[in-house]
Amino acid sequence: MAQRRELVLASTSKYRRELLGRLGLPFVCASPDVDETAEPGQSPADLALHLSILKAKAVSRDYAQSLIIGSDQVASCQGRRLGKPGTRANALEQLAFLSGQTVQFDTAVTVFDAASRVLRSRVVPCRVTFRPMTRAQIETYVDREQPFDCAASAKSEGLGIALLRAIETDDPTSLIGLPLIALTELLAEAGLPVLDA
Repeated sequence: MAQRRELVLASTSKYRRELLGRLGLPFVCASPDVDETAEPGQSPADLALHLSILKAKAVSRDYAQSLIIGSDQVASCQGRRLGKPGTRANALEQLAFLSGQTVQFDTAVTVFDAASRVLRSRVVPCRVTFRPMTRAQIETYVDREQPFDCAASAKSEGLGIALLRAIETDDPTSLIGLPLIALTELLAEAGLPVLDA
């Protein structure tokens, strides 16, 4: 079997790092420096895909022979994009808005073969329906979980699961930020089957 090339995760996200670690492959992390501004009229799914590609390509300058994973997630509800809240006040405001609503999380993943310049990408949608929440419930959740670095303040892998009525997706890891089902398929296409020794 040919020697495996270096695998690079173009992200500083601890959530993506932990998810990729589940696959048991050696990898390094690199910080992509990209402009994440949406273009006028760009859909959330198109933006997520665009950013995942940009991140992978940005890192390829330093890893010219590697397989590079780029990923991005865009959350939206009623035409409004929902980023990471950053602060308690923003998290409270986001969750008050999301009470009883359904949010679309579009998570894109790209595997970029820096040597051949071949891109392989997927966008995995996930629909999340929030329960109706009281202000006191929202405050309890925010103060206990502090989800300030999670899109739409929704930390489903933690206490945030109590806020939700339903999660609809083909890949539950997509909601956390890196769709592993799609990623393993893309890695296999790129010559790195996860289960091959």
